[in-house]
Amino acid sequence: MNSPVQQLDLRTRAEEVWARYRADLDAVERELTANLTSEVALVGEVARYVLGGGGKRFRPLVLAASARLAGAAPDGQPCPEVATLGAVVEYIHTATLLHDDVVDDGDIRRGQSAARTLWGNAGSVLVGDYLYARALAMSVSLGRLPVVAALTSAVEEMSEGEVFQLSVCGDAGLAEAAYLRIVELKTASLIRTAAQVGGMLGQISETQLAALVEYGRLMGIAFQVADDALDYQGDAEVFGKALGGDLKDGKITLPLLYALTRCSGAERARLESIIAHDDVACGDDLAFVLRVMRDHGALEDAGNRAREFSARAGQVLCQAFPDGPHRAALLELAEYVVERDR
Repeated sequence: MNSPVQQLDLRTRAEEVWARYRADLDAVERELTANLTSEVALVGEVARYVLGGGGKRFRPLVLAASARLAGAAPDGQPCPEVATLGAVVEYIHTATLLHDDVVDDGDIRRGQSAARTLWGNAGSVLVGDYLYARALAMSVSLGRLPVVAALTSAVEEMSEGEVFQLSVCGDAGLAEAAYLRIVELKTASLIRTAAQVGGMLGQISETQLAALVEYGRLMGIAFQVADDALDYQGDAEVFGKALGGDLKDGKITLPLLYALTRCSGAERARLESIIAHDDVACGDDLAFVLRVMRDHGALEDAGNRAREFSARAGQVLCQAFPDGPHRAALLELAEYVVERDR
């Protein structure tokens, strides 16, 4: 974990990136509001609750910075397609949050009650379905078939990733390669696609577009690996959800995977027992898991693994694009995702 001074510096630099694209993100917010057009009041009520729950609009930010890097519009001038597609990726992301909380029996999301605790599982799932449909309808309205194809492919991959994760839930023998594939599908696919469709709005070479895609993929993996480490070491109030939630859900994420492969036989037996009875895990169980992780460097090495993917993302970007404010912003975001505390 970074020192408080380092965290403050990181937040300051990240805030500067968000501020640089504030006009684009404000336009995204207007699109998010304007496109909740259902005549069914519950749809807007649930969607507005989740969309207003403190999300950073990270994916729209990646899209906006990628589009500006690709020259989609001159700096300082609005780009309506960025606003529309920023709302599209945020709708898709929000739909996954609604569905995830139902699958995981989540009670807290972004520091507030999960929608399922207020409107029930059925309401959350159905509003999530609506947001998926609304997002794809909005993307079709732009008349860019390759963009629609990229977005629909991402939704398909995200669904595959969720099912893959469900199929190996509680599997103490999960391989790191399988874990990373789940991460690539369920999280990195949408971040990758945000960078991709942003680039598709501009005028760049196929090589540069491929670099943006790879940047987004690698950063997306880094984002989730870091998030999985935060699940065991973050500040619950800052992080916005209860710590150890992955353990309770039986998810074998990288810190737990490292602990399982490095610990003693007796430690592994207890870890496997805790995982098998994850729904009744107690505070003593979490304390034991955390101690084993610390003793075997699992959290530190998971963080370092996230940094490896982040560094590779930056290298790919620097090889394809000259220095400039938008490349610098994307490099800053690649660092932010692995050094954040929330």
